[in-house]
Amino acid sequence: MQNYREAVKEFVDNHTFGLTFAVIAAAGALTFRRWMAGRVCRSKVRLDGKTVLITGANTGIGKETAVDMAQRGARVILACRDMTRACIAADDIRQKSGNGNVVVKKLDLSSLQSIRDLAKDVEENEEHLDILINNAGIMMCPQWKTEDGFEMQFGVNHLGHFLLTNCLLDLLKKSAPSRVVIVSSLAHEKGHINFDDINLDKDYEPKKSYRQSKLANVLFCRELAARLQGTGVTVYSLHPGVIRTELGRHILPTFSLLVRIIAKPITMLLKNPWEGAQTTIYCAVDESLANVSGLYYSDCAPKTPAPQALDDAAAKKLWDLSASMVGLM
Repeated sequence: MQNYREAVKEFVDNHTFGLTFAVIAAAGALTFRRWMAGRVCRSKVRLDGKTVLITGANTGIGKETAVDMAQRGARVILACRDMTRACIAADDIRQKSGNGNVVVKKLDLSSLQSIRDLAKDVEENEEHLDILINNAGIMMCPQWKTEDGFEMQFGVNHLGHFLLTNCLLDLLKKSAPSRVVIVSSLAHEKGHINFDDINLDKDYEPKKSYRQSKLANVLFCRELAARLQGTGVTVYSLHPGVIRTELGRHILPTFSLLVRIIAKPITMLLKNPWEGAQTTIYCAVDESLANVSGLYYSDCAPKTPAPQALDDAAAKKLWDLSASMVGLM
């Protein structure tokens, strides 16, 4: 026993610095992780009798948002492109929430026809629509085109949701008070709307395109809110945080194997999908936002967006251009 104690003492004496460093590093990582997690929506609002439509709700923060809405008693519509994955997700959401009123509808945001078909289905078969959550998105993909010839990120992240929202406005107004929640990103802060080359045909770069589409989300929110004043329909845009989801699937393959191996433990410090869904949920249900519209949120609190996202002239110009592109004019 004496030899054992001496061995332990010798080990501690020889490794004091290393152990101290390890403890400090672990405490720092834990503190950083808690900071990254952000705030949580504390609202206990029930949504019994309400209908919520969420795009891209078969995975990530969209699915976590759907679980929360279902737990609050809402009828939840998962509007998704991949019907197989959406049906599997719907079963899981029903099981987790105890709410069987979760349905799946086909929506491909890269197809204007698919968007119009979904909107027609909802208008004909749903008595009301209380919350529309524009959640789906694509991030930093190659230079792809949508079915209608638009640059993919701008087409899906902005134009698709622009058309869907406009097609559902009559039902949203009929259901007032109702809400439109638009999931944007902190990436909008470095974004610029290239009005002279909106599809970036002359200068495509995945990051540049993504930033443009996320800035478009915030500008769309601002202009939509202005146009809906007095209707009882309120609008919110938000940054969900940096999250471990499938959204970055087009980014990782571009890095070397070594970088991917090193990056893997770092990603564990990022928000998980449940944490990432909290600001979306907050904007969708929190009572304090009932008479607020057009603002941008992060970590369940209002945040001032980038200066270019506060440009009313640009917001109107983008609206007019978008309406022309999707055939609403």
